[in-house]
Amino acid sequence: MEETAPLFLEILLILGGGIVAGTLFKRIGLGTILGYLFAGIVMGPILRLVQHGQDEILHIGELGVVFLLFIIGLELKLSRLWALRRQIFGLGLAQVLVTGAILTGGLALILPGWNAAVVIGFGLALSSTAFALQLLEESGEMNLRFGQTSFSILLFQDLAIAPLLAILPVLAPGVDNGAAFDLWAMARSLAALIALVAVGRYLINPLFRVLANSGAREVMIAAALFVVLASALLMGLAGFSMAMGAFIAGVLLAESSYRHELEANIDPFRGLLLGLFFIAVGLTLDLSVIAANAWIVLLGAPALMAVKAAIIFPLCRLFGESRADSLRTALVLPQGGEFAFVLFSAATASAILDGATGSILVSIVTLSMALTPLADRLARRLTPDQERPDEMEEDFSGAGQSDVLMIGFSRFGQMAAQVMLSSGLEMTIIDSSAERIRAAGRFGFRIYFGSGLRRSVLEAAGIRHVRIVAVCTNKPETTNAIVDLIHSEFPNVSIFARSYDRNHSLSLRERGVTFELRETLESALRFGGHTLEALGVERDESRRIVEDVRRRDAERLALQGARAAGTGSTVLGRGRMSPEPLTKPKEGARVRQPRGAAPAHLANADGNPPT
Repeated sequence: MEETAPLFLEILLILGGGIVAGTLFKRIGLGTILGYLFAGIVMGPILRLVQHGQDEILHIGELGVVFLLFIIGLELKLSRLWALRRQIFGLGLAQVLVTGAILTGGLALILPGWNAAVVIGFGLALSSTAFALQLLEESGEMNLRFGQTSFSILLFQDLAIAPLLAILPVLAPGVDNGAAFDLWAMARSLAALIALVAVGRYLINPLFRVLANSGAREVMIAAALFVVLASALLMGLAGFSMAMGAFIAGVLLAESSYRHELEANIDPFRGLLLGLFFIAVGLTLDLSVIAANAWIVLLGAPALMAVKAAIIFPLCRLFGESRADSLRTALVLPQGGEFAFVLFSAATASAILDGATGSILVSIVTLSMALTPLADRLARRLTPDQERPDEMEEDFSGAGQSDVLMIGFSRFGQMAAQVMLSSGLEMTIIDSSAERIRAAGRFGFRIYFGSGLRRSVLEAAGIRHVRIVAVCTNKPETTNAIVDLIHSEFPNVSIFARSYDRNHSLSLRERGVTFELRETLESALRFGGHTLEALGVERDESRRIVEDVRRRDAERLALQGARAAGTGSTVLGRGRMSPEPLTKPKEGARVRQPRGAAPAHLANADGNPPT
């Protein structure tokens, strides 16, 4: 027990340091990534509180990158990946080749060997998948145009690490270059890739179906971890990056009905291990190397970032990106990447680089990572106002008394507004999309730019004088936050809310809204009713069936709400209601009902429809 006490103490220090630094840096606007790095540097090189197993911690933390790529793969269907093929294999390839060639040419002028210049140049051409994607996720910009462009470049860089590692034997001194290429190894790599695709497409879904039927949640979590780690290990053994293997597995499972379950099970491990990775980078930083070569490190990191940004920006413009998106992409991806650590370590082991050079390069890459959040903030400031389509001046002049205040004016809000305006009611509408406001303003709507999440905006829009607030925002979390704010600050206002799905409806009911409606409920019921009529069911019978489904759905929702009342389950996300049919399909042999006959649950005992 005495032998393990120091280990447990170091684990507690790492966790505590990450919590404190991550929270502090997030509060001051620098992001959790820089906080984790700072925590690692303070606990490792400065105070020497953690002195054992830094390399092992880094290897474990690299699993966070693996899990991150798996979750991103889950969000990317093959059709969407195919749609990004130009950015991935066009822009991504150009970025690696052009950046690597320019850096190699510059380094060849100051380094004694061209082989070292090639390794360093192309190693520094790679950016940090973990840093960049974490920045994009934290800012909610992953699905924006420049976010997709950045992701495409990062994805190709992950693909490029395999051939870069493969050419190291060719560049190693004293090795016969003609014997360096192993065709059998290349064939094994291709076979492993095909095997992963086949298993992901034909075996994983049946496996999860069996495990889900067992009802053991811990088994599902273990299976999710097994799938990610096994696919990563297979690709790692085949010569690809482990992150690439996890990404492929995620893409193959993107169409699976168990996608959301997998994401929920993996996400906590992803966040924890990714934070550990950044802490471990700080722990392994050799401050003595930085002190001895301070001018190289301190000048090298900004110079690297400037060169990469200067290359990425025109390449993005060449591939049709806007000036703002090109600038944001260039300043999100100027840093060195975590795969450079792997490449430089392998190059040192192959005697292409010496130990001191490897340490300096790692320090430059680490410093460039630390400067990335600052570069991203610079990009936000440099983006011209006219290229920010979703920013306008908040001006509520003319927002007089209205009957209804509508928050959110997307498709749902636009149709609901037509009904209210047709009755002669006065409406005030606020939305955070400048594009929608400009479009609606051309038709005479009283619509204003502003966020329903701000009390001052609601006040300026006249919330104290309206009879009803209609919350028609798209995202459930945004709707919930607006409802909570209104209940807290304006408790006497009636709230009508658009809900996303069944669980969101239950959440809104527990929050005390006056009325809520799922966005697709009525349209789906009407669609089903018209389909029945087209199949020969009488119109009155079709309407009776639709009304019966509407009634039973409302009863079930009320029952589920009563079960969850006071538990906070729908609000906090625990114990979410699983969708289940009101009328279950017949099992076994399918017996076809006569055309126009009423469903069995609406029939009397004698088999005739009820009157």
